[in-house]
Amino acid sequence: MTVIQAAPLVRTADREHGDRRWSILVLLCVSLLLITVDATVLHIAVPALTAALEPSAVQLLWIIDIYSLVVAPLLIMFGTLGDRYGRKRLVLCGYVLFGLASAGAAFAPTPLTLILARALLGIGGAMIMPATLSLIRQIFTDRRERAIALGVWSAVAAAGAAVGPLIGGVLVGIWWGAVFLINVPILLALIPAAVRLLPDSPGRKDRGWDGASAVLSVLGILALAFGLKEAGSGSLMPLWASVLVFLTGLGLLFLFVRRQTRLRHPLLEVGLFRRREFTTGVAGVLLGVFALVGLQLMLAQYLQLVLGDSPLRAAIRMLPLVISAISGGLAAAHILPRIGMRTTMSGGLGLVALSLTPTLSWGVEGHPVMLAFCFVGIGFGVQVALLAASDTIMSAASESQAGGAAAIEETAYELGAGLGVAVLGTITAVVYAPGLHSVPGVSASGMDKARQSLAGAAHVAHEVGGSAGGALLDAARWAFVNALHTTVVVSVVLLSLTAVAVATLLSRD
Repeated sequence: MTVIQAAPLVRTADREHGDRRWSILVLLCVSLLLITVDATVLHIAVPALTAALEPSAVQLLWIIDIYSLVVAPLLIMFGTLGDRYGRKRLVLCGYVLFGLASAGAAFAPTPLTLILARALLGIGGAMIMPATLSLIRQIFTDRRERAIALGVWSAVAAAGAAVGPLIGGVLVGIWWGAVFLINVPILLALIPAAVRLLPDSPGRKDRGWDGASAVLSVLGILALAFGLKEAGSGSLMPLWASVLVFLTGLGLLFLFVRRQTRLRHPLLEVGLFRRREFTTGVAGVLLGVFALVGLQLMLAQYLQLVLGDSPLRAAIRMLPLVISAISGGLAAAHILPRIGMRTTMSGGLGLVALSLTPTLSWGVEGHPVMLAFCFVGIGFGVQVALLAASDTIMSAASESQAGGAAAIEETAYELGAGLGVAVLGTITAVVYAPGLHSVPGVSASGMDKARQSLAGAAHVAHEVGGSAGGALLDAARWAFVNALHTTVVVSVVLLSLTAVAVATLLSRD
C-alpha cells in the first residue's frame, strides 16, 4: 500500500512468478472482497441479530461500526509494517486472525463478545488490505497490465460494500451467525494458496515505524466515535462526559497530525493535504462512502422493519443499488475523460443527493418502482464520484508520493464507512427515541427497550402480541420513518455542499 521499492527488485519478482501474477491477482481480490463485504454484511442481519442477542441501540451501532472504525486507523500502520517486515508474512497472519475472529463472532453469546470479535476482524482486515495493493504494484511491472490489475482491485473494493447486504440477506435466512462463519472455509482455502503463490517481499528495516502515532490515531478515532454515539443515546454516560470524550478524540487526532509533521518517516503524509485538489478528492471519497454505507444500513432496516420484507427479499430489493454501483464504476472510466474530474465528481455527488430527495415524502407504504430508481441513482452516483475522486487524489500526488496517497485514500474509504454508520445511525437514534410515545398495554420497561431501536421495538411487539403489540409496531415504524427523513435531509445537505465545493475548488480540466 505504501511504497514499492527498487525497480530491479520488482522486475525480478515479476520474472520469477510469470503467468502466476493473474492467479495472485484473483487471490488478492478475493481477500479484498472478504474485507470490504464485512463492512456492510450485517446491515440486513440487524433484525435477526437483535432478536438473538438483544443489544441496546449503542451496542448495535458498535457491532456494525467497530469493524470499519478499527480498520481505518490501522491501514496505514500495517502498510508501514508490511514494508518493514514483509507483506506476505503480514497477509498470512491477517488470514489467521480474520478466520479466528469470524468463528468467534459467529458464536458470540453476548453483544459485548460480538463487538470484541468484530474489533479483531478489523485488525485482521487491516493486516490484509494494504498488502493487497502493494503486492499488485510489486508483481505487475508492465504499466498496461498494472493499470488493468489496479482497475480490477478498485472495482472489487468499491463493489464489496454494495454486495455486502445482498450476501447478508442470503445467509441470515439460514442463521445470523452464518454471515461470519462463511469466512472460515474461504480462508482455509486462501491460506495454502497464499503460501504457494504470494511472493516474498524483502523487509525494509531502515523504514521507521512510530508506535506512538499508531496509538494516537486508533484511540483518537475510537474516542471520536464513542463520544458521538454516547451523545446520541446517553446509555453509558451523561451528555457532558460524552462531549468530553468526543473532544478528547479530536485532541488526540490533532496530536497525531502534529506528530506526523515532525517525523522523518511519518505514518501519514499530511503534507499532501496542502494541495487543494488532493484534499478535495479525499473529501469526495470520504463523503461518498459515508453516504453509501450509512444509508445502506438505514434503508435495509426500512425495507425489513417498516415495509415488512424478509431478509432475502430486502437483499433482492437492494440489487439495483449493487448493479448500478458496478455499472457506475465501469461507466466512469469512459465519462471521466470526456467531461473531466470536476464535473464527474460533483455530478456524481449531486445525483446521489437528487436520488435521495423523493424518500422525504414517503411514509410506511411501499414505493417499489420509485425505490428501485432511487437505489439506481445512489449506486451509480456514488461510484462515479468515487472513481473521479480517486483519480483526483492520484493525479495530485507525485510518483514518489503515490504510496502515501493510496494509503490515505484507503483510510478515507474505511473511515467514511465507519463515520457513515456512526453519524447517520446516531442522528436516527436521537430523533427516533423521543418520537416513539407510550402505547397503552405496553409496560414502561418494554417502551424503554422499544425506544432503543426499531429492531428492538419489533422484538417487544412480538413478545407483547395482540392489539397492543400491533399498535407499538405501527408507532415505532412511523417514528423510524420520521427519523429516517431527518437522516436523509442531513445526507442531502452534506452531499449538495460537497458537490458545490468540488465544482468550486477543482480547476477545469
